[in-house]
Amino acid sequence: MLGPDALHRGSKLVIASHNEGKVRELGELFTPYGIDCVSAGSLDLAEPEETGDTFEANALLKAHAAAAGSGMMALADDSGLEVEALGGDPGIHSARWGGPKKDFAYAMQRVHEALDATGGGFNRANFTCALALAAPNGDDTVFAGRVFGHIQWPPRGGRGFGYDPIFVPEGYQETFGEMDPALKNDLSHRMRAFELLMAANYAENGSTA
Repeated sequence: MLGPDALHRGSKLVIASHNEGKVRELGELFTPYGIDCVSAGSLDLAEPEETGDTFEANALLKAHAAAAGSGMMALADDSGLEVEALGGDPGIHSARWGGPKKDFAYAMQRVHEALDATGGGFNRANFTCALALAAPNGDDTVFAGRVFGHIQWPPRGGRGFGYDPIFVPEGYQETFGEMDPALKNDLSHRMRAFELLMAANYAENGSTA
């Protein structure tokens, strides 16, 4: 288990992802803390097979692989869309719903068709994010955050990435794909997991005490 000084101002962190959208969003979250982020892709680190059966398990798997491969602290995100009427699908298989090319236009169409097949009328959904932090010595920690809302069809907005154009968070009219990125970041499942992780693992003054 990582201690409360796992991250501090001046830390360098590998974001264990080849998804530039995720890398950008996470990098923006860490910037105010003075933590420098580099992507696994820029370090030519391989992407491990995601064999876990939960978001937390897959996040830990990716964080450990990046920490071992880089010799640095690593952070991994595993996240996805869970649609209540579909029994939680696509869930941990959210990227796979896009096929070999991870085509999210196709993935969103699949969600729409699957909901239609249920008879429609019940489109409650949530995004879930698990953030795992791992050290090269094998110590780790993981936190999960969720944001609830509903599925919108057809897709709206060209901002964000993944399923953002079909997800409307509770209390709002815009999809994540339409929202100003700063507002989306404040509301997102990723932010909620991030706040939990930083509260437990960040030393404000860089103290190792």
